Amino acid sequence: MSGPHQELRCPRIGNTFNEVHGSWWISLPFKCTKTKGQEERPVPEFLNHAIGLYLTQARPVLIGSRSANNSLWISTRTGKRFTTKNLGTLISKITLRTIGVDVSPHLFRTAGATTAAMYGGDNPHLGRALLGHSDPRVTYEHYNRATTTNAAKEYGAIARQYYNSGRSP
Repeated sequence: MSGPHQELRCPRIGNTFNEVHGSWWISLPFKCTKTKGQEERPVPEFLNHAIGLYLTQARPVLIGSRSANNSLWISTRTGKRFTTKNLGTLISKITLRTIGVDVSPHLFRTAGATTAAMYGGDNPHLGRALLGHSDPRVTYEHYNRATTTNAAKEYGAIARQYYNSGRSP
């Protein structure tokens, strides 16, 4: 595959998503990551049962009578692999329907970096590590909203104090 518009087929069962001694691992080559760096890590153990159910029960139903492939994420509508764009659209639709807010994958990343900055305590580079950025400035400038959030909280506290003092504007 070459060219900027080619869809990378990641993750794929048996290639980038593997079972190793009863645990699932994600192993992404550089071409499958946003940062163009290889990523390899175990899936949290508490997800193993759910992954097993998906792979043995749900995924075969989604594929139906169509020819099987090793794509991990399968469309309920077509039985074929999800593209990155399809997954992003689905995440946005589900979050809008569930919580009333369209939360795109990019906003999940922003929320992760902001939460890490606000509650990470002694881990100043937690957001950068979470997002896989090699340069901490990228995380701070494009994802971390903790400063804005903290400023809004401070302003709210000042406004409440002013309001509760009985003074009128």
